[in-house]
Amino acid sequence: MTDTFSTPAPNLGGDEPAIVKSWDEWSPLKHVIVGVADGCMIPPSEPALDAKVPEDSDMKGQWGPRTQETVDKANEQLDNFAKILQSRGVRVDRPTPMDFSQPVSTPDWDNPSSFGCMPPRDVILTVGKEMLEATMSYRARFFEYLCYRPLLQKYFEDDPAFRHTSAPKPRMTDASYRMDYLADTIGDEKRLEWTAEKFFVTTEEEPMFDAADVLRFGKDLIVQHGFTTNLKGIDWLRRHYPDHRVTAVNFPGDPYPIHIDATFTPIRPGLIINNPERRLPDDQREFFHRNDWEIVDAARPAHNQPPSLCYSSVWLSMNVLMVDEKTVCCEASEINQMEQFDKMGLEVLPIPFRDAYAFGGALHCATTDVFRDGDLTDYFPKG
Repeated sequence: MTDTFSTPAPNLGGDEPAIVKSWDEWSPLKHVIVGVADGCMIPPSEPALDAKVPEDSDMKGQWGPRTQETVDKANEQLDNFAKILQSRGVRVDRPTPMDFSQPVSTPDWDNPSSFGCMPPRDVILTVGKEMLEATMSYRARFFEYLCYRPLLQKYFEDDPAFRHTSAPKPRMTDASYRMDYLADTIGDEKRLEWTAEKFFVTTEEEPMFDAADVLRFGKDLIVQHGFTTNLKGIDWLRRHYPDHRVTAVNFPGDPYPIHIDATFTPIRPGLIINNPERRLPDDQREFFHRNDWEIVDAARPAHNQPPSLCYSSVWLSMNVLMVDEKTVCCEASEINQMEQFDKMGLEVLPIPFRDAYAFGGALHCATTDVFRDGDLTDYFPKG
């Protein structure tokens, strides 16, 4: 590890002891981790990654460090986001980057580089007093949890009730992936057919899940089954959280089903926005409807294309962060989504963020909760 990336101390956000607690996506946010773009890589080809990159993407065949100019622009927007949250009384911590350009390996595989630490939501799942390090599903992201260890160690020292847990790291051998899943000419029609059949690039060799496939609704955890989370991963989460209901969902309209937070976004108790191109199937909607939850189509994105060298779709428009039930952080150029939120009676905080998209997503991706001022509640009493 080079001195460039090993020496920075984590930004611990203040002198007050950290207390960990967060049960849902909308209670008043008081403490959060915001990612950084330093050292981020365009990761090399590997089975899980290749399935995610769209066939017509400018990411095809790319690998190597992001340019310093793009890193600087992304960090400027991430820092501004952190300052806006701080101005609303939210304590902000930042991870410690490592040298993501160095090769990584285990006894089972070698990979030319890692990825980065801009999207903490992908790696760390906060449920109540516990922060859980996800297994992850990309080899390039196997060691990403290390960027958050200085923070989690500090929380452990500060909060006697805090539980720091790491899910069992998968071996990620070739048996964990369908190595022949893709061909350059497969097309979205075949991809959508496979998604509807729940036939994904990840196999059921071992439990695998990304934290960003999990949404927290008090006593309920809603988990997407797709490219980055398999059924064994969902079963592991059920066993790990025996006092929660863990419900699997899938979205047949998504040809690249990775992470739930640009598809299905809870706004407040009783209200969810759903990507109109990736609607939750009717049989799965019934769980929400019988508990009086409304699911409405999200507004159309304001952009026709994602930024250059970005893995994500234009639907990062709905990847938002709730500061509380009445306040939402939304990307500043997403005028349609901001207008929809305004009509819902929300205060909208416009956050310029498109320069950060390529580093791992939008505002929800770029954060993970440490503390929200809310209690454990059953929002689905009818089961």
